[in-house]
Amino acid sequence: MNIGIASERSGLPSKTIRYYEDIGLVRPARTGSGYRDYSPIDIHELRFLQRARSLGFSVDECRQLLSLYQDRNRESADVKAIAEAKVAEIDRKIAELASLRRLLNHLVEHCQGDDRPDCPIIDELAGEGTAH
Repeated sequence: MNIGIASERSGLPSKTIRYYEDIGLVRPARTGSGYRDYSPIDIHELRFLQRARSLGFSVDECRQLLSLYQDRNRESADVKAIAEAKVAEIDRKIAELASLRRLLNHLVEHCQGDDRPDCPIIDELAGEGTAH
């Protein structure tokens, strides 16, 4: 099937599919005239990649996961380790965002929001604040 049909069936834009091919994540067959010819297996792998990306896995992590998916002798411990590392990364990002939220809330609470020029938010952005 051509890339348009592959796009419809996988839920990925053609541009993304071409990118995945360029970086070697998928390797569709080629017709005699050089057109891409996606198989049902290619579509399944594209859907796999779409779901993995939607869970926040990077392209490199997707490459690892796809390789493990294709390896019928894989050990689930390897898959679990990748997923655990992703959970830890997400937890770090959540903690960082919570810290940023606390700081910004602190600045908002201490800004008078009136017609005077004094503003702790501006001071913090200028590197002159004390809210660290």
